[in-house]
Amino acid sequence: MAIKLAIVYYSSTGTNYALALAAQEAAAAQGAEVRLVRVAETAPSGALDSNPAWKAHHEATINVPVATLGDLDWADAILFGTPTRFGGGASQLRHFLDSTGGLWAQGKLTNKVVSAYTSAQNAHGGQEATILSLYTTFYHWGAIVVAPGYTDPILFKTGGNPYGTSATVDQQGRFDPVVLEAVKVQTKRIVDIADQLNKGQQA
Repeated sequence: MAIKLAIVYYSSTGTNYALALAAQEAAAAQGAEVRLVRVAETAPSGALDSNPAWKAHHEATINVPVATLGDLDWADAILFGTPTRFGGGASQLRHFLDSTGGLWAQGKLTNKVVSAYTSAQNAHGGQEATILSLYTTFYHWGAIVVAPGYTDPILFKTGGNPYGTSATVDQQGRFDPVVLEAVKVQTKRIVDIADQLNKGQQA
């Protein structure tokens, strides 16, 4: 049976969306069933209007399905993506995670394989803190956090963050494309681990 992977991301100007697409490609290549969904935009229209790149990306991805709690319930594995906001995830993603109490209370998030990636405008802009703060939530769920660790040489080329892929983005929104390969490695790892867990439960 194919592993069901939900890729749940928030992206303001497109970096985390690009990483989500790379992850989707990697998962599909492994035969996983993938749902790529975006977290709903909660910022006021005035905020988007003040940033042309933010508004343009929002309009360009308006047809990407919005994440629901049903996507989390459905999935065997979940990959979360968010930009860094003061060393934590974007408020849009936090709002979504804060709505998972019902699933948590029913035990429906227990043993989900989860991982996360992020982006920031500098290498020490809170990338690791953001990922680790997300993992704290997943520990409360009883989920199984699967970080990439140092399992592939490409991870050193992206800064050596063992907790999750992290993109360093310049003022023009550009980042080293090797990060796309790193998130593919991370995705392959969580799909592989989810598959092993499923097979073990079926044995």
